[in-house]
Amino acid sequence: MQAIMKLIAQFVNFDESQRHKPLGTIILSYFYDMIFQTRRLYIREMLKSDLGSFHKMQNDQAVMRYVGGKTFTLEENVRDLENIIAFYSKPRNDFWIWAIVNREDDRFLGTVALVRNEKTEYEIGYRLLMKEWGNGYGKEVVNGLIYHAFENMHLKEIVAYVDKANASSVRILDSTFRFIREFYNEEENCIDRYYRLSN
Repeated sequence: MQAIMKLIAQFVNFDESQRHKPLGTIILSYFYDMIFQTRRLYIREMLKSDLGSFHKMQNDQAVMRYVGGKTFTLEENVRDLENIIAFYSKPRNDFWIWAIVNREDDRFLGTVALVRNEKTEYEIGYRLLMKEWGNGYGKEVVNGLIYHAFENMHLKEIVAYVDKANASSVRILDSTFRFIREFYNEEENCIDRYYRLSN
């Protein structure tokens, strides 16, 4: 094990503080496609190995309450995860869903999205496992995504939509985006708030 760790250190900027982590976790953290990071989080491409946590999130009624309310079966989530991963390699991809991961222990926390919607707007979104609520991860990942969208992807404008009843997400968007208007979302039978932010 010690010899392997030394070998890794020769090729990457190995941090001794990571020695307590599993070897597989250390290798993954250096060699998969990391998108951006914040103080406590890093954002990376989704992996097939995320299925267990991804399914737990997508199958939780509390998590899905404000995004249509429908939960998804394991079979549906397998297909969804495969599609998410397939998009990464598409030319001119404009559909990105990434994993939110805790930097301290590489724990999967949820997903964050930046997609071009049917109005050709670049829309952001995020979703967290219920057990991770209340830790400030939502605000942190939204701030990180704003920076990434403008500074790294060079987008001119991003938007967000949120169910008015989703009080925690409303607070986050009120503090990070410019509120535009409220409207009735007929498809999801709710009042949505629409936000916009320009670079």
